[in-house]
Amino acid sequence: MEAPTGSRKPASADHPARSSVRVAGDGRRPGLDGLVQVAHKIRDAVESVIEGKPDVVRLALTVLLAEGHLLIEDVPGVGKTMLAKALARSVDCTVRRVQFTPDLLPSDITGVSAYNQELREFEFKPGPVFANIVVGDEINRASPKTQSALLECMEERQVTVDGTTYPLERPFMVISTQNPVEMEGTYPLPEAQRDRFTARISMGYPDPAAELEMLDSHGRSSPLDRLTPVADAADVRELIEVVRHQHVSPGVRQYAVDLVTATRNHPDLRLGASPRATLHLVRAARAYAALDDRDYVLPDDIQDLAVPVLAHRLLPTAEAQVERRRPEHVVAELVNRLPVPSPGK
Repeated sequence: MEAPTGSRKPASADHPARSSVRVAGDGRRPGLDGLVQVAHKIRDAVESVIEGKPDVVRLALTVLLAEGHLLIEDVPGVGKTMLAKALARSVDCTVRRVQFTPDLLPSDITGVSAYNQELREFEFKPGPVFANIVVGDEINRASPKTQSALLECMEERQVTVDGTTYPLERPFMVISTQNPVEMEGTYPLPEAQRDRFTARISMGYPDPAAELEMLDSHGRSSPLDRLTPVADAADVRELIEVVRHQHVSPGVRQYAVDLVTATRNHPDLRLGASPRATLHLVRAARAYAALDDRDYVLPDDIQDLAVPVLAHRLLPTAEAQVERRRPEHVVAELVNRLPVPSPGK
């Protein structure tokens, strides 16, 4: 299952170069067809609310199927929370929304042990994190202590309160939003927190045609009110299981490792991507390939996901900041520069 190598286009921070190298898969599995059908139903449901942003919707769905977490960062009014709610409502599962504020406590997220006078013992009252999809609005408005309450949840899918560990039901996904412009009174996410988000996306402004259509679809009522679930938690668990078995050739794996390693040695970066970033990149590439109706990962998938998966984990040097060399530009440069694995490797 190979295709000839084509010419490569110049990359940008938003659109890295794509190769045309195809890597042989391990044979098509019956479960992939079902995944594509259900995933496309979820995608269509979300796109009925978020118009003119198919790439953003696909990336959000990719993160869900990769068992990851999504950080949506953009200016107010472009649909960050709307995207999170639309994805949550398209799947019939437990959904909780948390509005992050400076006075929010860690126990407001994880839950608290309260004394039950009838039983004469302490019992655990679960917090909003005990849901399949947790929507966190303006996460950078909460204090670092409260933000850290999500660290264990996001990485280990469990919560520890008063020495007792409670597992979280799968699928489990945190979708957080933050405004990068209005920084007064906010607490920027620390590196350890950002590293737990599989991908960071920006909505961007819609094109004029999509914005004009939005006036009709959103003018009288919110399309969220008309959105009904097209899948449930069991469907998503099955999709995730199929994605886990997507074929990744040794050459593509090495390509992902080389790309992440290059960020650690780049002169414009004082902090490169972590091994967790490599794992997230390959997991996301598996889901990305599955949504393309393929049971094998291409170098193209790694390239397409490199900026959203890696850029938010990188810290530029002071000199790079002065020259306005953003991490997105560094990742795009590395995608252009690193050799692509040859067919079949």
